[in-house]
Amino acid sequence: MTEKREEVFISVDIEAAGPIPPDYSMLSLGCCLVDDPDKSFYIEFKPISENVIPEAMAVSGFDLDRLKDTGTNPEEAMRRLDEWITAHSGDGKPIFVGFNAPFDWAFVNYYFLHFLQRNPFGIGAVDIKAMYMGATGSSWDATRSSQFPVEKQNENEKHDALADARHQAKLFRYVRNLRGQPL
Repeated sequence: MTEKREEVFISVDIEAAGPIPPDYSMLSLGCCLVDDPDKSFYIEFKPISENVIPEAMAVSGFDLDRLKDTGTNPEEAMRRLDEWITAHSGDGKPIFVGFNAPFDWAFVNYYFLHFLQRNPFGIGAVDIKAMYMGATGSSWDATRSSQFPVEKQNENEKHDALADARHQAKLFRYVRNLRGQPL
């Protein structure tokens, strides 16, 4: 019988130029350990596509031309992320945690598989919104982060992937505590 590995929950958030990879680029990625958000990682990417949705760019405040000069090559960025995950999960199993995880996971999964031919998170992610529905019996519409009784982020600021990942970690811890048992 194989010994069960400790699960290491990692909150991940990305900013993207549009809704799907590889038609649109991942612009930045921030992540942190759910139970120790000061242990974190942040990187900005060189774009892999010229396609943009203006509203997506406005949300993040990024400029594609600037990222062409200052962003990290995607293969190098994913290698660094993989090294960070390995260093911070040790012998444990890294678990991707996101708020609307399918969106963020799609980009991270694509980039890992395309550039490194493997994804250290495996084939799935934990979605905080779905967890909240299950823990509270709420409707999908009631899963907006503003519905959670935790300290709010400043919604008027540009999205920052690392700040968002840290906020998501707080939301995950809140929902985990609702269950009355640790995950």
